[in-house]
Amino acid sequence: MDFDMLGLKPRLIDALGAMGIKDPTPIQKQAIPPALEGRDVMGLAQTGTGKTAAFGLPLVQHLLEDDARPAKKCARALILAPTRELVNQIAESLDGFIRGSHLRVARVVGGVGINPQIHKMQRGVDLLVATPGRLIDLMDRGAVDLSASHFLVLDEADQMLDMGFIHALRQIEPKLPRDRQTLLFSATMPKDMEKLAAAYLDQPVRVQVATSGQTADKIEQSIHFIAKAEKPALLEELLRAHPGEAALVFSRTKHGADRLAKQLTRAGIEAVAVHGNRSQGQRMRALEAFSSGDAPVMVATDVAARGLDIPVVKHVYNYDLPNVPETYVHRIGRTARAGREGAAISLCAPDEMGELKDIEKVIRGQIPVASGRRWSPSQEEAKPKRTGGGGGGGGNRRRGAQGSGGGRPQGAKPQGAKPGGNRRRRPRKSA
Repeated sequence: MDFDMLGLKPRLIDALGAMGIKDPTPIQKQAIPPALEGRDVMGLAQTGTGKTAAFGLPLVQHLLEDDARPAKKCARALILAPTRELVNQIAESLDGFIRGSHLRVARVVGGVGINPQIHKMQRGVDLLVATPGRLIDLMDRGAVDLSASHFLVLDEADQMLDMGFIHALRQIEPKLPRDRQTLLFSATMPKDMEKLAAAYLDQPVRVQVATSGQTADKIEQSIHFIAKAEKPALLEELLRAHPGEAALVFSRTKHGADRLAKQLTRAGIEAVAVHGNRSQGQRMRALEAFSSGDAPVMVATDVAARGLDIPVVKHVYNYDLPNVPETYVHRIGRTARAGREGAAISLCAPDEMGELKDIEKVIRGQIPVASGRRWSPSQEEAKPKRTGGGGGGGGNRRRGAQGSGGGRPQGAKPQGAKPGGNRRRRPRKSA
């Protein structure tokens, strides 16, 4: 099936060709036709499956078919995403779709000056891509009017819930017209997501290309059972086994990400850190160094777990296992994107067995063991009490006092990982 068979206009198909996009992905094949019909859509798909085009192309086509122009401070279509990085990547894709047209795109994110964003909204825009927090800031200042936003997209909606944006979403929704089309995309479907979908969507078409919690087929997963103190040496060894290949390393905390990036750089492995305490400029410079290969290793908290679309990532390392099990799926989805192959390697200390068990429930299977043996209950270290502050990538569930740990389990030798209310009406079209 080609893009023209999905109902897209030749102008958009030409734009896709100029971007090197020839064939639609499964989520695009399922989502684009009902979205073009004006139906609400709930899309469930793994990361890296082409969700931006699945919602972006129908939006652009609707806007091009309507000769209306945006009013001052208004946006004709609103796209909400959880992170600055994801906002930037969505906006870049939309820029490609609308090239040569009269449509305008604006980005609204935190971490940069708010005045240029206020100025941009003065004339109004066709497509506004925003993080919920900064959008609320502009709404409170009277700089954004959503009363004419007849198209709404919630991208990575489950991550917005994980990051605590539910209150912002509740503030935004009443400001939108009831007469709108809503498209919601998510990688997982927790219970809270079902409630959000019920509140935002009107008789949606459900499209799904993977079971909720399922990992991408071409990711080769493995796990090393290793004492916490021995993790840095093993990570260095694994990274050295694939010199120059782009690797994304996940740390649970911001401080831990900074510390680990410095340790790797001192060891001769160029690494950069990305987390919520970095300014937008710092984050963009780090992403550029990583994408260009100047720094082949990026250490990140879960702020980067979904917002990144860097095709060169070949290896994902879970230096710390995530506290939220669904986050594991999002983390490892940074590799093996767009049909490529990749490897996801996890390091599990004794006090992380609870997290591992939760992860394996979500993915419905055990991760293949690369070295060591699964820790027994008698070996599991007690978890320290959380002291607050500093962490990134979700709250810790730690309790008890920190044990001494001690050594790899018997037979563990570091090995290189294998590569590997009222219902809303349909939007009205202008004559």
